[in-house]
Amino acid sequence: MTTINVPTRDQVSAPNQAMFDQLAKQLGMVPNLYATLAHSENALGNYLAFQNAKSSITGKAREIVNLVVSQVNECAYCLAAHTVIGGMVGFTGDQILEIRSGRASFDAKLDALATLARDIALNRGHASAGFVDRFLAAGWTKENLVDAIVVIGDKTVTNYLHATTQVPVDFPAAPALPARYATAA
Repeated sequence: MTTINVPTRDQVSAPNQAMFDQLAKQLGMVPNLYATLAHSENALGNYLAFQNAKSSITGKAREIVNLVVSQVNECAYCLAAHTVIGGMVGFTGDQILEIRSGRASFDAKLDALATLARDIALNRGHASAGFVDRFLAAGWTKENLVDAIVVIGDKTVTNYLHATTQVPVDFPAAPALPARYATAA
């Protein structure tokens, strides 16, 4: 397989250099997966705009989707990054493992989101009516449903980018799912 390098700031266009500078200022680093998007003149800016667009799925809810989809897609990079971010938004290590399996038994509303996100990701968008009904019955809205699907799309982009490029993971590795969760995943 062809090795895809992680470009440095000096190897990307001036507009992408400006985005590298902004990312370094905001995050203290330019994550390798974001840098890889800069091989394209437009992809990094388009992706950041997509990722940072207004949404009704934010904070913990967004991390639920990110973790579930990354687990379904077996993305070591995004699992590592979102395990860190999941901890930053207040999930415990055990909660993150359960979320990755497609469950959040500690919160009924978040559980409905996790099970729906897993179903959508596993079935490539063909959600079962029962999971959609459960999601809406848990207090989520049709707006939340649409926004959750957009977040699934956002995460799928980076999952696929890493699967194809295999750029080095620059976050601490996510732990393997213990057997008690692996059967649910």
